[in-house]
Amino acid sequence: MSQKTGVILAIDTAAPRLQLALLRADGTVDVSVEDMATGQAEAIFGRIADLLARNGVGYPDLTRVVTTTGPGSFTGLRIGLSAARGVGLARGIPVIGVPSLLALSLAVEGPSTVLLDARRDEAYFQIFAGPGLAVTPPDILPMALAQAATPPDTVLISSPFVDIALVARYGALADPATHLPEATYVRDADAKPQTAGRVERTGA
Repeated sequence: MSQKTGVILAIDTAAPRLQLALLRADGTVDVSVEDMATGQAEAIFGRIADLLARNGVGYPDLTRVVTTTGPGSFTGLRIGLSAARGVGLARGIPVIGVPSLLALSLAVEGPSTVLLDARRDEAYFQIFAGPGLAVTPPDILPMALAQAATPPDTVLISSPFVDIALVARYGALADPATHLPEATYVRDADAKPQTAGRVERTGA
């Protein structure tokens, strides 16, 4: 697959793994994958520097940055998103956000169902007709209901670990206007605004 978009860096920290990919101008991909439940924030820029150095390129060679956007670990997502946005801002290049459920679907040629353990006996759930081709919106369902709703003619994806090379290739062609680098939250936040006893301002 020939790429005409230059050198692209992809980042995934949504699961307990630090994954990076560098899609080179010749269309080949070099990856860095390290299981890492904690410490991603301290390690990420060092790993990026190592990946760039071993490919003989630097930050000025990057033409866009791609990052997964979740759902996933809240802390992990913020690390990946912050790193991607920081590089994009510093270099003045597009930053592409790829929802993690969509990213997982890229590894299957035909129809697939992503069903990830979301804890609390719930599952993140989405059905795809093909790689990146969503049939349903991302949702969170009771685990039993998600299992019952899984079409029998689809490949079941239950691992949270994306193929970071495929994410880089997808991001190379994605439209920045429709792939914003913003966290994808499927479950409502546990913390709710405290409004009891609040006194509304009047006048002015």
